[in-house]
Amino acid sequence: MGSQKDIDFVLRTVEERDIRFVRLWFTDVLGNLKSFSISPEELEEAFEEGIGFDGSSVDGFSSLEESDMLAFPVADTFQLLPWRPSESGVARVFCNIKTPSREPFEGDPRGVLDRIFQRADEQGFVYNVGPKIEYFYFDNDLNPVPLDTAGYFDLTPMDAARDLRRSTTLLLEKMSIPVQYSFHASGPSQNGIELRFAEAVSCADNIMTARLVIKQEAAEKGMFASFMPKPISGVPGSAMFLYQSLLDHEGENLFWASKDENPAHLSELGQHYVAGLLKYAPEFTLVTDPTVNSYKRFIRSGEVPNYATWGRKNRSALVRIPTHKPGKHIATRVELRSADPTANPYLALAVTLAAGLKGIEEELPLPEESTCDTFRLSERELAAKGIERLPRTLGEAVDWFEESDLMRETLGDHIFEYLVREKRAEWDEFCTTVTDWEREHYYGGV
Repeated sequence: MGSQKDIDFVLRTVEERDIRFVRLWFTDVLGNLKSFSISPEELEEAFEEGIGFDGSSVDGFSSLEESDMLAFPVADTFQLLPWRPSESGVARVFCNIKTPSREPFEGDPRGVLDRIFQRADEQGFVYNVGPKIEYFYFDNDLNPVPLDTAGYFDLTPMDAARDLRRSTTLLLEKMSIPVQYSFHASGPSQNGIELRFAEAVSCADNIMTARLVIKQEAAEKGMFASFMPKPISGVPGSAMFLYQSLLDHEGENLFWASKDENPAHLSELGQHYVAGLLKYAPEFTLVTDPTVNSYKRFIRSGEVPNYATWGRKNRSALVRIPTHKPGKHIATRVELRSADPTANPYLALAVTLAAGLKGIEEELPLPEESTCDTFRLSERELAAKGIERLPRTLGEAVDWFEESDLMRETLGDHIFEYLVREKRAEWDEFCTTVTDWEREHYYGGV
């Protein structure tokens, strides 16, 4: 898959750099990275005919009766793995998954995003996204005890992860993934990394790679990196902020407007896009926040969105419009603040783009800007303003998602029905599991 020029470059590089193993990467529906290796001798055939594998054991893929799948490498995603030896080296390449008849497999998350990206492209829109990913470092994979007490952007000897962030950044840049910046985040032992914006499918590839590199480098240094949204009570949870923009085919930012047109410098098209995100957020929250633990982040602190609002300086808003430097129209973007790092990035970008495009298609008006922190208002006051509350639990998120025609249309029946089934089962299991909190509060009572 890819242009012949890209394929020729990959085959030449494999030979010249003594690559002995090529890892084919793809994700399951839940966003777990999957991989198997082929020898360099099989790579040319893989580009032309795909490599067969059993999809029946991959979450959300297929039943035993229809388990045969083909992985087609995408040549322009080829990268050497810099943590592997340079002699008899190892490379990776992302794959598109197809059926034996070479039709796109409807359970392939990368294919879902590519499909809606192409649909936007046909309408004259190029969807760009820059992610900022938060996560925690601990010293083991069982007990999340913070390693430092540093805070947001702190530069202090108490920051236990400075060297680890540096080495992680260097590894990512060796894989052609530019890092805007890395930093200590708000919570103890919490860190963050912001990647430079890219077209949507490349952005999702970069998120998958970054998650692996962060874990890989932490393990190398005897530490454990966790993307669990809320591993510790009483401290901030981890988000995955998604900075989104639509460009035209000449590279002009379609979200920008002069201040005379809109105080937030947001064009009419940009306003419709944001209105779409707000309207359909309750329906796509299951995808952007897919676990029971995801909803432990949503406390009314003023830093995490609980309602479908937008604002410029209001960080409790679901969508924030960051201020860009004067004259830098290309930097106009909207920041979705609800997603967390356990989300499958292909599906998360697909559903948010679908919501924004739906807002453009329906010419939805942008609601009034939320200038005060919504968590200070009562439920009645918010309802009077027509402000929709986001789901508070995984169970509520499944209910919203299951009723959504837009989500079914965007993801296709295969993934849509799998998510409803699996996430409903996950919620039911949690609801019947006895927790430490319950034992602490009720064991000796009555």
